Amino acid sequence: MADLFADDLPPAAPEDVAREDAPLADRLRPRSLDEVIGQDHLTGPQGAIGRMVAAGKLSSMILWGPPGTGKTSMARLLADAVGMRFVAISAVFSGVADLKKAFAEAERMRAAGQRTLLFVDEIHRFNRAQQDGFLPYVERGTVTLVGATTENPSFELNAALLSRAQVLILHRLDAEALGQLLARAEALEGPLPLTPEAREALIASADGDGRFLLNQAETLYSAQIPEPLGPAELGAFLQRRVAVYDKDREGHYNIISAFHKALRGSDPQATLYYVARMLVAGEEPLFVLRRLTRAAVEDIGLADPQALAQCIAAKEAYQFLGSPEGELAIVQACLYCATAPKSNAAYKAQKAAWKSARETGSLMPPQNILNAPTKLMKDIGYGKGYAYDHDAEEGFSGANYWPEEMEPQTYYEPVERGFERQVKERIAYWNKLREQRG
Repeated sequence: MADLFADDLPPAAPEDVAREDAPLADRLRPRSLDEVIGQDHLTGPQGAIGRMVAAGKLSSMILWGPPGTGKTSMARLLADAVGMRFVAISAVFSGVADLKKAFAEAERMRAAGQRTLLFVDEIHRFNRAQQDGFLPYVERGTVTLVGATTENPSFELNAALLSRAQVLILHRLDAEALGQLLARAEALEGPLPLTPEAREALIASADGDGRFLLNQAETLYSAQIPEPLGPAELGAFLQRRVAVYDKDREGHYNIISAFHKALRGSDPQATLYYVARMLVAGEEPLFVLRRLTRAAVEDIGLADPQALAQCIAAKEAYQFLGSPEGELAIVQACLYCATAPKSNAAYKAQKAAWKSARETGSLMPPQNILNAPTKLMKDIGYGKGYAYDHDAEEGFSGANYWPEEMEPQTYYEPVERGFERQVKERIAYWNKLREQRG
């Protein structure tokens, strides 16, 4: 089962985990390494941790991964698996005195034949001098250091410390792993008051963080909801977002809505009428320009890229000339946009891409396109096999740029109008080359 839990706090004692009134995340902590969800590449028989446990000997290590993926629980379970004494400190709450005390106690226990696993949570929060303080104790074997961090060790940890510890990368929990975790919560607490669609939405909202998922589930259980919630009701319940509507200015929003829709509908006469209505009534010209610029990118986009340039030029001209002379620049931009070819392909592409980003969260890009400024990052495969497009025939390699867990998506679909007709032809050409080059 995945950890999933408070990586920023010391692990709960076993008696706390067993309490019925303990938080759900604590009650679902894994009791052995084979219960850890989502990190089989480390805990499995062929994984680094699996091999260490099988050999009965641990080396110092840095557990690097997102919040809620198992770092704290895994460290405790490692100590249990090889019969070591477990000591946990947090770099957030501990200082030099705490470290000295931990090292002194480890020295005494070592003399008595008991080895110590020292778990340091948020180890990257210790400064460089404090990190150097670990070195002699790690070298002498006084402690086996297991550090946990959500930050890139290449940038946050001393090179000397990194050279004495193995960096193990924990994966964010995917939908399957989160689903297993939620199933175990339901086995303990009963079915969640959610429709199947809402259950999927809850899992997606966790963004790979098991602790967050269990906290949300506990909130749902505590509310004693009588009927299953759908996705919309779940979002309203958990986020408690309240819409704000200014009724006193309804006429203002009605006119700006009419202006935008007339422009979208390619009616320059009606567009000009509503612009006049606003400016004659004393509307702030820069507000009109902001709405006009929004219309240029939402309703015209790449069908005529000059529409955005016209709007920005109108803003500059108005600020230079002031009223009333500068208002003619606003009129010119309005007429240009109203008579331009229309496309909302960029707008639709943004909405689709944002939706994917929320649903997929923190998926790692493929390693071949990751930056690798440090030796550690190169050693673990960052940047390996990158195809430099300028060196390829026609300046196009056809490489894959999508996360491995995600199928390539199509967000932007140009229309057969204006400049986008040419863009559509280019994309089709690149797609053909991509298919040919595999």
